[in-house]
Amino acid sequence: MDAAGESRMGASMELSELELVRGIRRVLSGEAPGVVIAIGDDAAVVEPGRHHGVLTADMLVEGVHFELGATSPHDLGFKAVSVNVSDVAAMGGSPRYGLATLGLSRGIEAAWVMELCGGMREAADEFGMAIVGGDTSRADRAVVSVTVYGEVAEGRAVTRSGARPGDALVVTGALGGSAGGLRVARDAAAGRTDALSTEWGRSLLALHERPRARVGEGQALAAGGARAMIDISDGLALDLARLCEESGVGARVRLPDVPLAPGLVDLGARVDADPMDLALHGGEDYELLAAVPPDAVADVRRVLVERFGTRLTEIGEVVEGAGVVAIRGDLEEPLEPKGWDHFAPQ
Repeated sequence: MDAAGESRMGASMELSELELVRGIRRVLSGEAPGVVIAIGDDAAVVEPGRHHGVLTADMLVEGVHFELGATSPHDLGFKAVSVNVSDVAAMGGSPRYGLATLGLSRGIEAAWVMELCGGMREAADEFGMAIVGGDTSRADRAVVSVTVYGEVAEGRAVTRSGARPGDALVVTGALGGSAGGLRVARDAAAGRTDALSTEWGRSLLALHERPRARVGEGQALAAGGARAMIDISDGLALDLARLCEESGVGARVRLPDVPLAPGLVDLGARVDADPMDLALHGGEDYELLAAVPPDAVADVRRVLVERFGTRLTEIGEVVEGAGVVAIRGDLEEPLEPKGWDHFAPQ
């Protein structure tokens, strides 16, 4: 975030862009390993380290990913960083530096921006990285775009393309929580606050608003022999289909073994929502899906529980051929690669 381009900010905000950037700098700046020059100059200067670089970017757009009146700016900032860190985690890497670009619509106040940056700073501290720069501009709607640079040891990056027939399919944590939390948030915005008044409803909402990237878990899976890995951002069914396509394999998923987020069954009993559908197609869980040699699953599961308190569940296997089959008892049927698609009609 340099100080140039002040004219791009409208006059309705009580601060000029220069003053805003100074405020952002105060929130985001701090001592961090490898940072030589951070926010305030034309560009940041960092030490690249000895490993291969991992680069990823993602954006959150008002009206697509969040609504201004229904989303805490602090949680939004945390999520904007976390969803990018999740991509680094899915490669078996560690995040180091981030760049944040903000498009600010008219009516957004400086206090909102400071809260947003506070959430970014919290996430950066949690994941052991630093936000070192970015940009600000006027926009017709709020946009939060984050780029993350991470590192992975040479030759150790885990891609989507290494799965082999016979591998076990495993997932961290539980699925469907974010999609369930979105339902809770939408109901609350419409005045239906029954779910939000419950502990399980608030838990689901937290999973949607503040996802945690599985950085340590991704490294443990990589060290444990994971041949392919992807973070579940668009839904288990769609992201598994992507992994299979890149690896040139098929998969079989045992639906009763898919771990459902706590609260989904309660939500399904309260509103018209199928817990399994949310787990398979809802998206934004940011758990890790990996293909692991069967004889390595027990050891990796033990490591994840002992080090991180994270559950690891075997949900199926990689097979020859193409496509994904869902199994429930004696029934088998194709699992449609359906999930979140930014360009599909909503």
